[in-house]
Amino acid sequence: MYLPEIFEEKDPQKLYQLIQDYPFAPLISHSSEGLDAHHLPFKLILDEENQTATLIAHIAKNNALHTQIPNGTEVLIIFQGEQGYISPNWYPSKQHHHQHVPTWNYQVVHVKGKINFLSDEKSLRGILAKLTRTHEAKQPVPWKMSDAPAEYITQQLQEIVGIEIQITEITGKFKLSQNREKVDALGVVDGLEKHGNHNLAKAVQQYIKD
Repeated sequence: MYLPEIFEEKDPQKLYQLIQDYPFAPLISHSSEGLDAHHLPFKLILDEENQTATLIAHIAKNNALHTQIPNGTEVLIIFQGEQGYISPNWYPSKQHHHQHVPTWNYQVVHVKGKINFLSDEKSLRGILAKLTRTHEAKQPVPWKMSDAPAEYITQQLQEIVGIEIQITEITGKFKLSQNREKVDALGVVDGLEKHGNHNLAKAVQQYIKD
């Protein structure tokens, strides 16, 4: 990833937060079959005591990924946050010198790690329980595995393979008009707000220095 220093986000808490806020991401792998990408919802597990971070997910057993690459293979996962088009018309300074062109603002986090596939029932139940608790948290009455018949859950577990990825490298690029003068960055916020991209406007606002 091309990473100018001005756009590099080094704060691990901000990187982890983006993963938690936007957990659906492509897992990119390379095998004898070539490059491939699998789009999955992930759950980030942080172990502060041991200072480690892990991603968990699962795939269908019929998905060939777990037969194409062995445990310990390095993979890449790309998480994308807010993004959107930026018009040069939003820069007040454009009215003076017209030396601006269109661009795109965005937030991305690249995660590299070593993948392990899990098929034992205990591990699978743990992965599903963690994913379910996370993504059901905002429901009025959160669904839980015990809501379904035990035989049905057991059958479903036989149809999936768990994924655990130990994170070895994490890189963030938050391109949010940090290279613009304050007046132009504020113009970007205003332009995004007027076009309904409120979340990206808020992200840009956070990087404008007083």
